[in-house]
Amino acid sequence: MTITITAFERSPDGGKGLARDTRVRWALEEVGQPYEVRLISFGAMKEPAHLALHPFGQIPTYEEGDLGLFETGAIVFHIAQRHAGLLPDDANARARAITWMFAALSTVEPPILELGTARLIEGDKPWSAERMPLVEDRVRNRLGQLSHRLGDADWLDGPFSAGDLMMVSVLLRLKLSGILDEYPNLAAYVASGESRPAYKRAFAAQLAINTGQPPTG
Repeated sequence: MTITITAFERSPDGGKGLARDTRVRWALEEVGQPYEVRLISFGAMKEPAHLALHPFGQIPTYEEGDLGLFETGAIVFHIAQRHAGLLPDDANARARAITWMFAALSTVEPPILELGTARLIEGDKPWSAERMPLVEDRVRNRLGQLSHRLGDADWLDGPFSAGDLMMVSVLLRLKLSGILDEYPNLAAYVASGESRPAYKRAFAAQLAINTGQPPTG
């Protein structure tokens, strides 16, 4: 059965890999599964056909036969469970990898998204200058904890897993902020994720949509 995901017709980031369909593309590339992409406009995201797939009118969605999924974490988890390559065979190691998936989305990503909102949407508010250090401190607190846990390891728990895929995807949102560079081991961790051939293919495919150029490599 053909796997079909949805992605922005034109991504707000211009193809820098921050749109959440990149995470799903990466997972599919890691496990070697072909997929098709249905591009969708912002207007179409709020229409009944798409809302039937994603009740909150967002992307990505995942369709395979009569299965329809939304929420990136759930989609990547499904891919990792169904195909070898993203979760360890050992039951305990598998459980830890899944834990890191949840940690990426539930613990590390929220303050990073809050920082993005504070800078891009609330930056011109009169109270922004006072609030910004508080938001940045929350991000640094999480990064400090994660940096301590990672130490000098290549990945969070043994070999690369879906937990690393999700965590790297979350941390990528900080690359332009400069904050990630304050934690050299995390910056190297993200760079290792970006250097994976599967990530490069996913990034190139998403970029090609926004530039109109065919992916290379």
